[in-house]
Amino acid sequence: MIFPSSKLATYELSKRFIQQPNFDLHQIYRALEFLAKETDFIQSSLYENSLKVSKRNTGILYYDCTNYFFEIEQEDGNKQYGPSKDHKPNPIIQMGLFMDGDGIPLAFSMNRGNMNEQLTLKPLEKKIISDFELSKFIVCTDAGLASEDNRRFNDKDGRAFITTQSVKKLKEHLKKWALAPDGWKLAGSDKTYDISKLDEMVDKAAPEDKGKIREKVFYKERWIKENGFEQRLIVTYSIKYRDYQRKIRNSQIERAQKAIENNPTKIKKCNANDYKRFIAKTSCTADGEIADKEIYSIDSALIQKEEVFDGFYGVCTNLEDDVSEIIKVNHRRWEIEECFRIMKSEFKARPVYLSNDDRIKAHFITCFISLIIYRLLEKKLQEKFTCHEIISGLRGMNFLEVKGEGYVPTYTRTDFTDALHDAFGFRTDYQIVSINMIKKI
Repeated sequence: MIFPSSKLATYELSKRFIQQPNFDLHQIYRALEFLAKETDFIQSSLYENSLKVSKRNTGILYYDCTNYFFEIEQEDGNKQYGPSKDHKPNPIIQMGLFMDGDGIPLAFSMNRGNMNEQLTLKPLEKKIISDFELSKFIVCTDAGLASEDNRRFNDKDGRAFITTQSVKKLKEHLKKWALAPDGWKLAGSDKTYDISKLDEMVDKAAPEDKGKIREKVFYKERWIKENGFEQRLIVTYSIKYRDYQRKIRNSQIERAQKAIENNPTKIKKCNANDYKRFIAKTSCTADGEIADKEIYSIDSALIQKEEVFDGFYGVCTNLEDDVSEIIKVNHRRWEIEECFRIMKSEFKARPVYLSNDDRIKAHFITCFISLIIYRLLEKKLQEKFTCHEIISGLRGMNFLEVKGEGYVPTYTRTDFTDALHDAFGFRTDYQIVSINMIKKI
């Protein structure tokens, strides 16, 4: 967690610890093979041991997938070409991660880079049910992992699901119902609202109330049945979310306009969320003749088409709980995204330079252990500090050794070091920390 680096660098950096480890470099490499073999055992033991340190909220489990690229050109083993989330033209490996309701990782799996991520959920969930002895829980996923098969799997044996539902991809009659301006409610009230009149409400409201109306989340719901499978569709709408989506789109339109003006030759095929999607290319004149040059312009028809969905957000579930509770559970999905971000940036989990599948598995089990330790530490510090503050703060807690006497702290005392000492019930920021005291710590 403190020094994410290569195996050789880890070995060298370990010599900086007050308590010296006793092993040789070749033993680190040999250990990788054993770590890979025992991945399942390590994960279930970590869960069991974490219960002694902290309560685990296993009533709600979040699942998501990401991928890691490799500095190689040739596919090999689990390293396969697939849709990379880093947009790199390299073979990738997929990682599926389950996180508990408090943001602490629970279990992970490594899969082939070209595997459909919807197929990764069930095998790992079955492992959790058997190895962790968990049976009743709610699984929360994004739309990309919400296949009907996965929903049906979590509609039995006391399990449930909450999953994001794209309003754009709803069947036509449901889309029409979802986008209709009338029939919207607020949690805890039976009064219905017309969302097309909300901007007017904001304009007429007193200055202190304008912000409150913008923050309100309106909803409508219904049960739907398809292929004999029943689920509850909840659609929410808020002015704040609408304005956020428009702000993002407007900045993308500005980038598209700059690309047309400055470098139209670089405008090529793009993905669904790329700013280049707003650039329309015309290869013929107004008379229908082939033009000498391609003409680029902003696609205003596409902008209008997208704007229709601004502010709307859909969720499907089999739960009958209060709408506000379901929305609250779904809202915490950002924490699993943050877990991946921490692994990729702070823990330097990518790019991966290892080649054997078992070594790669071992690399990720060390990242996974670090992530659990980090999350438990963050919780112990009451989530008052950012990831960077915690890791750089720990990294900087160095001491000067005074032979035969003890250790003099060379770091500056900060709010972070004070909180760390308070949380764990000891101090190392005295003028000198005796050898006996260090041994106790």
